[in-house]
Amino acid sequence: MDISSPSPERVGHFTRASQWLMSMPKRLKASIIVFLTMATKLAKEDPRRIVHAFKVALAISTVSVFYYYQPLYNGFRVNAMWAVLTVVVIFEFSVGGTFGKGFNRMVATLLAGFLGVLVHHLADLSGKIGEPILLVIFGSVVATIFTFLRFFPRLKARHDYGLMIFILTFSLVSVSGYRYDEVITIAHQRLSTIMIGSLIAMLVCICICPVWSGAELHNLIASNIDKLGCYLEGFGGEYFRLSDEPKAMDDKSFLHLYKSVLGSKGTEENMANLAAWEPGHGRFRFRHPWKQYLKIGTLTRKCAYRIDMLNTFVQSDVQASQEIKRKIQDACGKLSSESSKALKELSLGMKKMRRSPLANIHIESSKSAAHELKSLLKTVAVWEDFNLLDILPAATVASLLVDIVACTEDIAEAVHELATLANFKTIDTVISPEKPDVEDEPVASKPLSDGNGSHDHVEVTISGSS
Repeated sequence: MDISSPSPERVGHFTRASQWLMSMPKRLKASIIVFLTMATKLAKEDPRRIVHAFKVALAISTVSVFYYYQPLYNGFRVNAMWAVLTVVVIFEFSVGGTFGKGFNRMVATLLAGFLGVLVHHLADLSGKIGEPILLVIFGSVVATIFTFLRFFPRLKARHDYGLMIFILTFSLVSVSGYRYDEVITIAHQRLSTIMIGSLIAMLVCICICPVWSGAELHNLIASNIDKLGCYLEGFGGEYFRLSDEPKAMDDKSFLHLYKSVLGSKGTEENMANLAAWEPGHGRFRFRHPWKQYLKIGTLTRKCAYRIDMLNTFVQSDVQASQEIKRKIQDACGKLSSESSKALKELSLGMKKMRRSPLANIHIESSKSAAHELKSLLKTVAVWEDFNLLDILPAATVASLLVDIVACTEDIAEAVHELATLANFKTIDTVISPEKPDVEDEPVASKPLSDGNGSHDHVEVTISGSS
């Protein structure tokens, strides 16, 4: 009897299957290593993520008592699970995110529950025939109105979650098949458990290593301004470097730091929205002017776009001749240096929440340099020996620097407005007349008393070193 041998296709399938099974341990090990590497990286980037995970676990464990402890369970029954669900849904990384979701959920549940009970009662009075008709009509109208409200920009930014919960709660209550008295009981129990879950989540979030969106927004805006200052600080040495001079191996990260500012709009708006929900904390009082930070951020990005165009000339292979560059080097160098000092001073003042007139001094110096640069560009005798196309790249760089001075002045005005709204500390600066340059000078400060022992402001004396 002939025994037919297995076909090549079946042999191929069995071979691939066996190889896949044999390689499974290796692939599983590789996946675990990749996961652990990623987890380690995330934890090192921001250790607060680990703390947040433990905070969520603590909040869930605390609120679970209402489900496991029999006396509490008897009071809420299966509705105790709503407290656990609320913690899972509303607990966010920041205090503002948790408070915003918690407030929206509690208010939306309260209003929707009240309206749902009222609609259910009206439908119940209309009889068995009219009850489903009224419930469908009211449900459709409410769902249509509140779904459309979610498209309003201001409502979507702050209350989108609340509007969604309102629709959900109203639908659950209004169309329930319970009798009127049971609907009230169920609505009361669910509202109570949701409020308990929200309050527990808020308390854990704010009491254990809180993450404040307002403080992060404040530091982000100050850091973005500082990045622009760092670029302008290194611009002169990079752009006016001699073509035959070897490139230094120094850190050139300042040439790219500003790029993170260009895409920061979404992050800033989200942080400002979350910060508006946060209670007063630290240096930030209740109703802090968070919208002003968005204005500063917009002006900072405007300046960053100018710097991005300026950077294309620094990185370009086509450069103006060294002879042309030397004619504008002094004015451009002073302009970029003074603008850099002004931006860095504004950034430092924001970080320390204090006012300082040093930024205004540097801005006036940069405006003076800009005026000199414009006068130089208008002097025909200086450029009559050069071809227009040869002058154009350097003239464009000079024009962009002049625009950056105007942007710096706008940023300074916005920061000073923030200082007024947020009541920054005032520092009176006394500059020695024989040492007008304040760069790298030692600073000594002493409090000024009004004679009654109180100190309203600080006097800073800047003295030169011999």
